[in-house]
Amino acid sequence: MSTFEYSYGAQLIAPNRTHFRLWAPSKQKISIEIDGMPPIAMNKLDDGWFEAEAACGVGALYKYRISDDLAVPDPASRAQAGDVHDASIVCDPHFYQWQCKDWKGRPWHETVLYELHVGALGGFEGVSNQLAALADLGITAIELMPVADFPGPRNWGYDGVLPYAPDKAYGTPEQLKALVDKAHDLGIMVFLDVVYNHFGPDGNYLGAYAEAFFRDDVKTPWGQAIDFRRKQVRDFFTENAIYWLQEYRFDGLRFDAVHAISEKDWLIEMSERVSAVMPQGRHVHLVLENDDNSAMLLERTATGLFDAQWNDDMHHALHVMLTGEKEGYYAGYINQPEEKLARGLAEGFIYQGETSLFPGGALRGEPSAHLPPTSFVNFLQNHDQIGNRAFGERLTTLANPHALRAASALLLLAPQIPMLFMGEEFGATQPFLYFTSHLTPELADAVRKGRREEFARFNAFSNPELRERIPDPNAEQTFLDSIPVADSELAGSWRDWTKAMVTIRREEIVPRLQGAKSLDTQIMGPRAVKARWTMGDGAILMIAVNLAGQPVAVSYDRLADGQGGTILYASDGVEDAVPANQLPAHACIVVLEKEQGAES
Repeated sequence: MSTFEYSYGAQLIAPNRTHFRLWAPSKQKISIEIDGMPPIAMNKLDDGWFEAEAACGVGALYKYRISDDLAVPDPASRAQAGDVHDASIVCDPHFYQWQCKDWKGRPWHETVLYELHVGALGGFEGVSNQLAALADLGITAIELMPVADFPGPRNWGYDGVLPYAPDKAYGTPEQLKALVDKAHDLGIMVFLDVVYNHFGPDGNYLGAYAEAFFRDDVKTPWGQAIDFRRKQVRDFFTENAIYWLQEYRFDGLRFDAVHAISEKDWLIEMSERVSAVMPQGRHVHLVLENDDNSAMLLERTATGLFDAQWNDDMHHALHVMLTGEKEGYYAGYINQPEEKLARGLAEGFIYQGETSLFPGGALRGEPSAHLPPTSFVNFLQNHDQIGNRAFGERLTTLANPHALRAASALLLLAPQIPMLFMGEEFGATQPFLYFTSHLTPELADAVRKGRREEFARFNAFSNPELRERIPDPNAEQTFLDSIPVADSELAGSWRDWTKAMVTIRREEIVPRLQGAKSLDTQIMGPRAVKARWTMGDGAILMIAVNLAGQPVAVSYDRLADGQGGTILYASDGVEDAVPANQLPAHACIVVLEKEQGAES
């Protein structure tokens, strides 16, 4: 009944008949226990596979008995009856009746991303209720932080252990599909953040029956590395990507921290397999988080590989310029940050093979100047860059408000793909904290202690008493404090301004994006940069931004005589400064100049 033959999991093959399959190379016998039925011995096949058929259908609860004292959920469970330790449920992938049947997606260059945490916005139905407002804002794509089943009711999602099962705390598979359906009806793409570099610390039973799924000779921040040298492991995750894109009709995936996956050839293999099974004419977009800055993975090829990468380099340079912070990974951006910003605007990556001061002085990155600007997703804030702070502060509480507005204009109007984090559109001041809901007291204590010890290396937290004030990740209040609320008049003006910027992008930038390339950049002073791009139609896009507290001199080229172009956006007071070739403090101007060689 499925359109794709999956290697793992429970597949409904008739209304009252289900095929079960499990890779358990560490075991000689496996049985399946279905609620209300006697145990069924599974047939042992080659290469560690077990399979069985049973007279059961949609809604049947089951576990795999791997030993006398342990029965486990399906690692490819499509839904759970309870939490990660409980029984899995047989599901019908065709039960949901899609309403927006003809949706083909949108081209990548039209993307304006909005990252959100499903739990903080009220589950799948809560996010659905937000969609009309996001469409009105001009958002063209939402990105859900991971929804794969995790322990307890609260989690960022990166502790997931059942990658195929939407977490029950957020809603049912049908409610998730309804969210995607409604978004498509409003013209919004839906992206999903997926985690293929590790499993969470609670509820992962794979090692009990498939030791070969992991390897001990490669270390990761999360424990054993996943062994992507094995076909069965590759298939598990490749098919997971296909599953979300086909069954749930997601428009794209964001792959978390792929630098922690040692077999980079799997990334290419996976992207090619995804491309091969997608219907012709459908837009599907694959985006990386990759600290290695591998430009090779972003090359424009016949199969596409990956559309873009989250550009942490640009975030770090802008954050240093907005806040003056210099510890941790910001150490690599404090020297001449304006030069780094200029390089990022022109070439994408800031580190393209140079020595990075953090971590460890290693060489990092590959040349990226040949890639189009849309190969890079830029942002001022995201879940990591806010939530990995001890107190989860947003830039609204850290930066000069005028400088923040100027940097936001740069983000939304530059040719790179912009991304906002939930609440950013209305200037939210609530923190976004790191939160969990581990059910085991020992694990909850370890996470709390580890979180506080993590910050001991920062000067601001050298005092143990201050570290004790870092919110407890497992406390429900930590989660509640992370819910963004538009609670002031300022929120309305921020939202109106954001909508105006996104409108300018849609009307003036997006139609010219394809074929855009960097023209030149200029350092105007400390924390002040001017950049120009030749757009696809030959027009010149110029952005000058000054994040410093004093004005700088800037050449406005052909704009000064009033005949050279159109001002798309200017901070308060900027237009008055144009005749004097000045850019005020904490300001930004965006100009669409006439095509080179055109009459003035």
